[in-house]
Amino acid sequence: MYNFFVEPSQIQGNEVKITGSDVNHIKNVLRMKTGEELSVSNGVDGKEYRCGIERFDEGEVICRVRFVKEADMELSSRIYLFQGLPKGDKMELIVQKAVELGVYEIIPLAARRAVVKLDEKKAKNKIARWQGIAEAAAKQSRRKIIPAVGKVMTMKEALAYASAMDIRLIPYEMAEGMDRTRDIIESLGPGQSIAIFIGPEGGFEESEIEEAKAAGFHPITMGRRILRTETAGFTILAWIMYRLE
Repeated sequence: MYNFFVEPSQIQGNEVKITGSDVNHIKNVLRMKTGEELSVSNGVDGKEYRCGIERFDEGEVICRVRFVKEADMELSSRIYLFQGLPKGDKMELIVQKAVELGVYEIIPLAARRAVVKLDEKKAKNKIARWQGIAEAAAKQSRRKIIPAVGKVMTMKEALAYASAMDIRLIPYEMAEGMDRTRDIIESLGPGQSIAIFIGPEGGFEESEIEEAKAAGFHPITMGRRILRTETAGFTILAWIMYRLE
């Protein structure tokens, strides 16, 4: 079953209008015909609209809703990944896989040791591209919401944004005690909001860890080996997904 995202305004009663690049994909790549069924989500309410293709208009695919399913594809907690800006195109992979693993929002983090520096124009363009990757990953993994890629934040801004979240974790290579990490992961339950801070290639400065601790974060270890920035986020997301599923 192919899944497509539309704006809420594109669902009017039992009629759904699919527009944009998805029209060409449906007509010329998938070669779908009238009467065939597809799945539509509005990226907001978590519902799955099972539709039949009614007709192809100029620049639109008009579908008729056959039934609405309360999709149960999301984790029971909202996970916010604050990812230290990595070098090269690593962020694209991080966004893609984080969405597959159930993240709710991704916030690019301009940590002090981050090599990458983005001005306002570059940041805007990057975020637009990362958001497109998030949408594609949400489609592929059959999610019914599109995780947002937020604006680039400084450490101070990110700590303030995360201050109201229930659980705040910051993996740190100098942290000790795998039992403590296990206890924290095992304590996670449904309905919580979880903030995860991942450092860039150079890791966090000790002063940043101290700031995070003062803001209620738990420094945790992820084992004896040092993980790359793109691996660390996947690892803790996988642990949390396993716990919440």
